[in-house]
Amino acid sequence: MGLFTSTPMPEPVGDSAPPVDEHPSRIATVLNHLRRSADARITHPRRFRVQQLRALEKMLEEHLDDFLQALNDDLGKSPTEAKFAEVDVVRAEIDFALRHLAEWMDSTGVKVPLALQPAIAKIEPRPLGVVLILGAWNYPLQLVLAPLVAAIAAGNAAVIKPSELAPATSGALAKFLPLYLDERVFAVIEGGVDTATELLAARWDHIFYTGSERVAKIVAMAAAKHLTPTTLELGGKSPAVVDNHSPATAKRLAYAKFMNAGQTCVAPDYILCIGDAAPLISRLTQAITSFYGKEPITHQDFGRIASRQHFDRLLAMMEQGEVVAGGEYDEETLRIAPTIMRNVSLDGTLMTEEIFGPILPIVEVKTFEEALEFIAQRPSPLAAYLMSESPRLQSIFSDRVRAGAIVHNAPLAQMVIPTLPFGGVGASGTGSYHGKHGFDRLSQMRSELNKTTVVDTLSAIYPPYSWAKRKIIDRLL
Repeated sequence: MGLFTSTPMPEPVGDSAPPVDEHPSRIATVLNHLRRSADARITHPRRFRVQQLRALEKMLEEHLDDFLQALNDDLGKSPTEAKFAEVDVVRAEIDFALRHLAEWMDSTGVKVPLALQPAIAKIEPRPLGVVLILGAWNYPLQLVLAPLVAAIAAGNAAVIKPSELAPATSGALAKFLPLYLDERVFAVIEGGVDTATELLAARWDHIFYTGSERVAKIVAMAAAKHLTPTTLELGGKSPAVVDNHSPATAKRLAYAKFMNAGQTCVAPDYILCIGDAAPLISRLTQAITSFYGKEPITHQDFGRIASRQHFDRLLAMMEQGEVVAGGEYDEETLRIAPTIMRNVSLDGTLMTEEIFGPILPIVEVKTFEEALEFIAQRPSPLAAYLMSESPRLQSIFSDRVRAGAIVHNAPLAQMVIPTLPFGGVGASGTGSYHGKHGFDRLSQMRSELNKTTVVDTLSAIYPPYSWAKRKIIDRLL
């Protein structure tokens, strides 16, 4: 998933502190304001967090049409798809957090070793402080507001930067969010590369980035200068191994791949078909027609490509193999029909880079083992899918494949289960969120110990160490 195009930030010269800026930028002013509010613990009470979560939900309800229009302007999303894939996902996160927030905020008691008793020890979730959330263009509403739900629930102040590649949604967020959330602790900052670079140069208590692996490296380098922890939600080439060629398999794969015109980080990026792919191709083609008609590029439920640059990149990929279904495109509307390819080059960008578009390459393999080896030779994806009813193959797949999520027979469905963590591994990302996993990610799990001094039970471990004390220490520890 792309966010912005940038270059590595310049290295500081020398070890001296930077000069004091007598005219701080707007970003510095906003950050200082939020940090003062966070230090004042405005966000800490559960009542405040609940109020802000409900206010966010109210914003989505009262301005639903505005956001649906913005998503259509940016990506050609139909109102139905935009509502359930963007707005409803965020509302589900809010509702889940409201139901469980009291439980999440409770401290957890832990056992104390005999040597330290009597004492009480616990783990208490504490807010981190001020969080920066950098959103992505493919789901420009969901991918800033879902992390924001976690930030609010965990008691943090936050700055969100929507993607400039989805300007209508970014503008809607900048317009409406300050009307509902407390401006002392939440802010929207719009802008492009220069804005993102300035944001990354500041000190944050956590940076939450959704986007590409290339930009994630820039984010990580900037965060390292302040030892700032990060959550990096990236992508990768999520494979789908097909052992079951049924019509249901074809429909589920086609739906997962071509929703949002294929611009989904967990969409099946390519298929490894065990055996002859012809029956699967036929059923996939039928599924596409049943979804989007005979002319998908004019269908109201099929979206468009986000930018001309991305559109041209996808057209170049279509030259790296044989198009067996689809392939039509419209340069004026930036629409590319759902396209199935076979006999593809394994060395070209089609099979080495995340496609992020409505192109589905199919690679035939002779055996299930060959499919596993194919996946193992490539970077770990955000998700890996197996379309098979065999419990044995499912068990082997789960055991052997390294991915952010393993899903059998229901690609994309993992995204709507708030009790499952969403995140990658290796090149597909670090850290996870959704539900309590987001709350935990944006909290400090602080250790706390309380031991009375009325009776000094630690005297046995004080120096000097006699033979008798050494025996006692050996038994206690």
